[in-house]
Amino acid sequence: MSAKNPSLLGGALIIAGTIIGAGMFANPTATSGVWFIGSLVVLFYTWFSMLSSGLMLLEVNTHYPHGASFDTMVKDLLGRGWNAVNGIAVTFVLYLLTYAYIFVGGDLTAKGLGNLAGGTVGLPVGQLVFFAVLAFCVWASTYLVDRLTSVLIGGMVIAFFWATGGLLTNVQLPVLLDTQVTAGTQYWIYVAAALPVCLASFGFHGNVSSLLKYFNGDAPKVARALRLGTLIALMIYTLWQLAIQGNLPRNKFAPVIEAGGQVSVLIETLSKFVPTGSMNTVLSFFAYMAIASSFLGVTLGLFDYLADLFKWDDSAAGRTKTAALTFLPPLICCLLFPTGFVTVIGYVGLAATVWTALIPAMLLYKARKKFSENKGYRVYGGMWLIVWVFAFGVINIAAQILSQLEVVPVFKG
Repeated sequence: MSAKNPSLLGGALIIAGTIIGAGMFANPTATSGVWFIGSLVVLFYTWFSMLSSGLMLLEVNTHYPHGASFDTMVKDLLGRGWNAVNGIAVTFVLYLLTYAYIFVGGDLTAKGLGNLAGGTVGLPVGQLVFFAVLAFCVWASTYLVDRLTSVLIGGMVIAFFWATGGLLTNVQLPVLLDTQVTAGTQYWIYVAAALPVCLASFGFHGNVSSLLKYFNGDAPKVARALRLGTLIALMIYTLWQLAIQGNLPRNKFAPVIEAGGQVSVLIETLSKFVPTGSMNTVLSFFAYMAIASSFLGVTLGLFDYLADLFKWDDSAAGRTKTAALTFLPPLICCLLFPTGFVTVIGYVGLAATVWTALIPAMLLYKARKKFSENKGYRVYGGMWLIVWVFAFGVINIAAQILSQLEVVPVFKG
């Protein structure tokens, strides 16, 4: 159920769409302590490390049949114990993100339908409409996800530049470089708060096996899609940092931080320093398309993981069983407990670090020993890259734990 000749751009847009989700709006707030130069360093460090770990998964994946995902690879190379740990981490993150996207996307859908109908549409109706359309695309084929994601990404790019065009042309270097601060102002002491959020903003690893299957085992083409997709996301993130931190002074970030990076509060605070016009409305469109594209990418990864876990085939019956297990639990939880994810969302980054950094490094180390004679696709770097990515995971776990325990300094604006 895939295209005969899937396009490189389509694969890249699936990756970019998965990455650029609602987490984008948390980046300027999470990096306000380290500010613009520091945020670029953290973003580039995270981008390189997450891209590398994704390419590691790709290399390992080439040693297994098309459709094999984490369950097959981890069980074979690391054993049942690590497979259980990884399985819990993968399903926790992907189910919770699906749950959160149904809630947020359903809320925006309900408001949009209400405006069209000239009345009020209930949240459950919005959630069901949002869910039904996008879940059908994932069930139908990766190709349909590719096509719809391309449309959503195109709309996101237009909305992004429409919303931020005025901000980008009004960037003030003294604000961007924070030149008006008092002597002794510190930035890097706040890096621990920035790292976990940026890691969560570059998650795409659940889609690696999906793309390898979609591209009929063409690993070099998948690698190019991963590079292009993550670079698109990095460019959008960098421009967004430039637009926000080039107009809103660092010492005026307190209201935004107190509101947890809420978009409406961010725009309201920004409007005191630069005209924002229709930015709120346009960013609502951007957020909706970002949430929809992320929902498609996240659930595609979860879909293929569950298909591999239960060894369900790609027939209509097999895909229906996989779709039921992929979509019904988060939908039911969302309808019954619409805000329950708030209590556990803080642990997403911690769990994601396990299967986006630690496990890929361990898998590649074991795979290169077991498949030493294989001359197929190999990710750049040798042992140094494995150590780099594993250390990246350890650093992020430490940063998240220390931040949650409030052991490290927290920037308040």
